[in-house]
Amino acid sequence: MTYHPKSEFMSVMIERGFLADCTDYQALDDAMLSGVVPAYIGFDATATSLHVGSLIQIMMLRWLQKTGHKPITLMGGGTTKVGDPSFRADERPLLDDAAIQANIDGIQKVFATYIDYSDTPTGAVMVNNAEWLDELNYIEFLRDIGRHFSVNRMLSFESVKSRLDREQSLSFLEFNYMILQAYDFLELNRRYGCLLQMGGSDQWGNIVNGIDLTRRVLDQEIYGLTSPLLTTSDGKKMGKSADGAVWLNAEMRSPYEFWQFWRNTTDADVGRFLKLYTELPLDECDRLGALAGSEINDAKIVLANEVTTLLHGAEAARAAEATAREVFEKGGVGDELPTLELSPEELGDGISVVQLIVRSGLAKSGKDAKRLIAENGARIDDAPLTDAGLMLDASALSSPVKLSAGKKRHALVKLNT
Repeated sequence: MTYHPKSEFMSVMIERGFLADCTDYQALDDAMLSGVVPAYIGFDATATSLHVGSLIQIMMLRWLQKTGHKPITLMGGGTTKVGDPSFRADERPLLDDAAIQANIDGIQKVFATYIDYSDTPTGAVMVNNAEWLDELNYIEFLRDIGRHFSVNRMLSFESVKSRLDREQSLSFLEFNYMILQAYDFLELNRRYGCLLQMGGSDQWGNIVNGIDLTRRVLDQEIYGLTSPLLTTSDGKKMGKSADGAVWLNAEMRSPYEFWQFWRNTTDADVGRFLKLYTELPLDECDRLGALAGSEINDAKIVLANEVTTLLHGAEAARAAEATAREVFEKGGVGDELPTLELSPEELGDGISVVQLIVRSGLAKSGKDAKRLIAENGARIDDAPLTDAGLMLDASALSSPVKLSAGKKRHALVKLNT
């Protein structure tokens, strides 16, 4: 990166590693210096929670507001009905209005912990693109907006090209997605004076489309900025863990499990993740990231505490760290471990340990649980679990039972009486 920014926002984006590309560094930097810049990121409502993979975008909106600008969180109530085909091998399942609204309600909870939605010049606004997309007249839209798009150019975008090159079907519905996303930018500029769209680098083509359309229709100068698509140093996609997606909503991933995900960060990623996912000063991120040997574990605890505090609050972070120390350093049980509570009816005459491992989230299937046991990766109350046929009855569950998968993943099973 050779550009030397003058605005605080652009400095943060570059120095902390958020910036992959920008349509016009100088002009956007100047706009940031001349007043409050409204900027948006779009989030399609395909699940009831966002996961860690979206956290880099949420942090970008947080820094935007902290440096004196106005975040717009655009919920894709309309575009979710179409589905973004970008770099996907197959078509997304289509959701009805009720499912989309339920997902939006779930996602909204997270934003309020990172961004201030107060009625101030830099107060964030949450907008649903169904407001304008649901009302579109198809013929008018084709005539007024569709004429600005070249099919030849649309076919050249990597997100479309890669699908066609693999001879995988791309429906006309999905092909329209990039036009609708471009139209979002135009509408947000028209309604809120939005000057900037941000997103992951896989959204570059869609962002450029929106900029071109807005210039043509409204004669407005607007900008695009993308963040790198993050993978961990061992090549895994950010947001995934051994037991599935790392959700941001507490009811889908407990604060302790969320804390543990960050505590388990690979050594090589600690410094980078501190810059992206916390607000610690850069020199402190560099110092912690450079620690070696067992000291890097202290840096990982700082990372886990800082990220968990931003999402779930300082008390949840403290409780998670205390539980981790209890479980790992003292061999105890810990108060914050994920807990599976069984009713007497569910227990019946007994329940298999394989079923408990699956239901407590330590394995995805019975087959996975049996493999875990066969490979000596499972423990029960810190003792090796070797019998995949073990049954637990009411007497075995008279006090909570601790199940473990490997050294780092644990859950409690308790009987409700």
